[in-house]
Amino acid sequence: MNKNILGLEEANTKKSVAHLNGLLANFQIYYQNLRGLHWNIKGKNFFDLHLKFEEFYTDSQVKIDEIAERILTLQGKPLHTFIDYIANSSVPVGKDISNDEQAVKLVVTSLSELLKIERVILSLSDELEDEGTNAMMSDFIAAQEKTIWLLNSWLGK
Repeated sequence: MNKNILGLEEANTKKSVAHLNGLLANFQIYYQNLRGLHWNIKGKNFFDLHLKFEEFYTDSQVKIDEIAERILTLQGKPLHTFIDYIANSSVPVGKDISNDEQAVKLVVTSLSELLKIERVILSLSDELEDEGTNAMMSDFIAAQEKTIWLLNSWLGK
């Protein structure tokens, strides 16, 4: 088998890139949801959630860049059109959500979906000895699990 410049099997790297592109598409939908929630939230929790959603979308923006750069590092091409994002995502699209509880539930649902994808990538990257992708997924998973716990606490769960 042929190895790439990183010493990883090229065929295996293509698998990683495909999964990372799926994660990238899902993060882009999640990011857009957060922007919409940030703009449209109403009610007594407006000030807190408006800031929290901004914090979340800023973090997502960083993660999106990290995912795309990892794809490029693996010598792949990151998806970059909304058509591709929609076709390759499973994160629900939130439209016209202004209610605080509904907004937080969407974030929890979205993060849960991202975790499923990240765990598949984590398992694959471990199997393929792709430590760079593995470390990135471990970091994402730990942070998102904590966020889900915090948001579920806010929801009273």
